[in-house]
Amino acid sequence: MEKILKTMQATAVDQAVELIINLIAALRPTKVNDTTQAINNIQALCYLLEQNIELRGGLRRHLLHILSTSKQVHLYTDTGILSNESLYDALVRRIGHRILPPTINLSSLKDLFAAAFNHPEDHIWFGNVPHQVWFDLGQALHFNDETDRDSINRTLLQMLEAIQVLSCRVSAIGLEPEIVKNHPDIERFESPFVRQNVETLAWIERYRQDLIHDGKPSEDDLQIRVLLAQCEEVIARVRKNAAKKGVSVSLTYLLIRLRQHIDRLKTLLTLANPEPSTEKAKTLLNTLHAFVLAENRKYSLRDLFAENTELLALQVTEHASHTGEHYIAETRRDWAGMFKSAAGAGFVVGFMAMFKILITKAHLPLVLEAIAFSFNYAFGFMLIHMLHFTVATKQPAMTAAKIAASIHYSSKQKDSLNELVELIVSVFRTQFVAIAGNVLLAMPVALLLGVAWQWQFGEPFVGAEKAAHLLQDLSPIASLAIFHAAIAGVCLFMSGLISGYYDNKAIYNEIPGRIAALPWLKRWFGESRASSMANYIENNLGALAGNFYFGIMLGSIGTVGTLLGLPIDIRHITFSSANFSFALVAQNFQMSWQIAVISLLGVVIIGMTNLVISFSLALWVALRSRKLSFRQTRPLLGQLMRRFLKRPADFFIPTRDNTSSETSSNEH
Repeated sequence: MEKILKTMQATAVDQAVELIINLIAALRPTKVNDTTQAINNIQALCYLLEQNIELRGGLRRHLLHILSTSKQVHLYTDTGILSNESLYDALVRRIGHRILPPTINLSSLKDLFAAAFNHPEDHIWFGNVPHQVWFDLGQALHFNDETDRDSINRTLLQMLEAIQVLSCRVSAIGLEPEIVKNHPDIERFESPFVRQNVETLAWIERYRQDLIHDGKPSEDDLQIRVLLAQCEEVIARVRKNAAKKGVSVSLTYLLIRLRQHIDRLKTLLTLANPEPSTEKAKTLLNTLHAFVLAENRKYSLRDLFAENTELLALQVTEHASHTGEHYIAETRRDWAGMFKSAAGAGFVVGFMAMFKILITKAHLPLVLEAIAFSFNYAFGFMLIHMLHFTVATKQPAMTAAKIAASIHYSSKQKDSLNELVELIVSVFRTQFVAIAGNVLLAMPVALLLGVAWQWQFGEPFVGAEKAAHLLQDLSPIASLAIFHAAIAGVCLFMSGLISGYYDNKAIYNEIPGRIAALPWLKRWFGESRASSMANYIENNLGALAGNFYFGIMLGSIGTVGTLLGLPIDIRHITFSSANFSFALVAQNFQMSWQIAVISLLGVVIIGMTNLVISFSLALWVALRSRKLSFRQTRPLLGQLMRRFLKRPADFFIPTRDNTSSETSSNEH
């Protein structure tokens, strides 16, 4: 390190870039998580600079040469900010640059910065070093002693140019049609996005004139910050309107870019202030860390998807959470109603399971068989929804979003943890009674169908070989039942996302209103019926789409596995219980108790796997959309355990207290 500093002192600034890169490499710890070594390296550099005025003068000279001779604007305006390109274009560009990185432009400070912090995990050790250690390094450089005002002014002029670029971008993005659509007041009143640009350009011109006359800026940036605050209020209102009117990926992209540009503009305004302050030092350090992080992760595909789907994921899970409220039984009346609803679904599933076996008997070509399976599942699930019945495994993807919303509220309201525990208890017993309703009807319906078939046609509905195959599919030991149940759980989770997506799409694209306004629809069915159809679409499009795609997934995955030669299939608890009944009839009720126990145990495990996988994935997405983590769910575990030990029956049957409270609320 001392050798590098002495070389800077003795040589001209022609080798400034190489020497600065070598100095940063000397500061970099051997292991990125070794914060102690990083601190020691920086403190050693501070000691050398404080002890030798010539060494720190040489380092300042090389730094100022790089800053004053390179193009800085792109570093300030582009690094860490989403570019003006579509998600697809950004994806293709990042993949291409990961495979074949672009060349380094030595005249660009952005490229030089990336070359200096070229280790992919530099942001870790850089961020782990305490602020005070970095502040000490800044003080050790003694920039106040620097006499090269020309280099400093050239650096400030480039920063002013970056401020101008950012201000113009804020103005342009703020007037995009999608943002105006969600905040019409922008058209009726003077837009703060335009006003801030006018004020910023005037402020920049005054700042430049002051630099020409070797003076400090004569005016502060307070008015610009007031207008930027008004811009942020508009963004908040647009987000609030999007919660009611839905959101798109493009709107999400615009809002994120707008927020990033405003934040960067405020940062540069702080750094352009010539007066030293603690706030300015912290801002500079945080900005440098943000630059390092952005350069280290500039080709990250995961970050790209996370940034582009943040608000959309929140809206999808929000719609799912509103739907999830209908899957939670608070009282005994709701609990009994859920059992009846689930029983109705079990009745329909019994017939769906029979149709699936009949399709198998037809020995259709593989692709046609997959289509037939898919339509059987899809239209069956859609019929179940239209009849207001409930498939138990559809609940977790919906209730998980509701629980995540409650966790988000609970994290802000400390006294609401008990309410959250009660919500989870209600969800658990609702799920229990829904599964009971599905299985307790699906099994006897399938049993009766099997017996009726044998009585009518004089032969079992399924042969002995098929019955043995059905039972083997249920065995958690002799088959991949658990793995296949997990695949079904993933499909359940995806159907929940699809439901939320289409609910959001219906609102954002105003589909119900457009349907109600169709001239031919009103002419054929009348205006009132057309309006009723539009209202039905508004309230049920997401659920119908989710059920349809869920059926397509269940019906086609097995065929995809066969075509690819992979052991991929699905197991669903309700269909598995129906298949057990068909196998039982085929064996004339002469099944050994060992096989019966293993098969029924397999049904239970399949159901648990369906629920756990779909619930965990849905909860993970819902938590991520609210910027929460699973760690924030830990306080619930102890509370739930104590609640179970105190009143275990509440996890299966609502107490009479709930019933009485319901009655009293109805009286009021």
